[in-house]
Amino acid sequence: MAERATHRDRLRALEFEAFVAGAGGRLLHTATLLTGEPSQPPGAYVRAEALLRVALARTYADWDRLHGGDPYDRARRELALRFAREARRHQRPRGGLLDRLTPMERLVLVLRMYEEVGEEQTAALLGLPADRIRAVCARAVATLRTAGPRRGAAGVGRGAAGAGHGPGGSGRASAAGPASAPGGRGTP
Repeated sequence: MAERATHRDRLRALEFEAFVAGAGGRLLHTATLLTGEPSQPPGAYVRAEALLRVALARTYADWDRLHGGDPYDRARRELALRFAREARRHQRPRGGLLDRLTPMERLVLVLRMYEEVGEEQTAALLGLPADRIRAVCARAVATLRTAGPRRGAAGVGRGAAGAGHGPGGSGRASAAGPASAPGGRGTP
């Protein structure tokens, strides 16, 4: 019996290591966008790494209960919820792409545009009405558009709209902005 448990624990650890090897980079980038920390130089994103570490620890603790569910969704959920709970610590971003936004605007924009989570799913995840998510996302996009260039502005447009997206990633962000900008009533 002890051998079976040891084998199961080893298999669980190997599965989790493979998951982190495949998804860890994207999850770290998501955490970096949320905390507003610069992605360069390496090691400059201490808060993002701490946020990700806690999310991965929670995901590992629940690994056996996933029952075929997507571990990436679970880790992203833990990341978003932990960030929302600790948002007051992330009030002063340090030169990141989304430093003009409030923590809630960053969270919604990262989930909607970078992670491509649907409006209803984002609303359910954060416990907010879909209209509120739509309004916050529209306000965040408008803030990024009207803020104009700043030091190192070349990365602002790419980071808000297309960083990490495949082909057509920036088209989605620009399509979502104008449709939902007037009064937050358009469809994304």
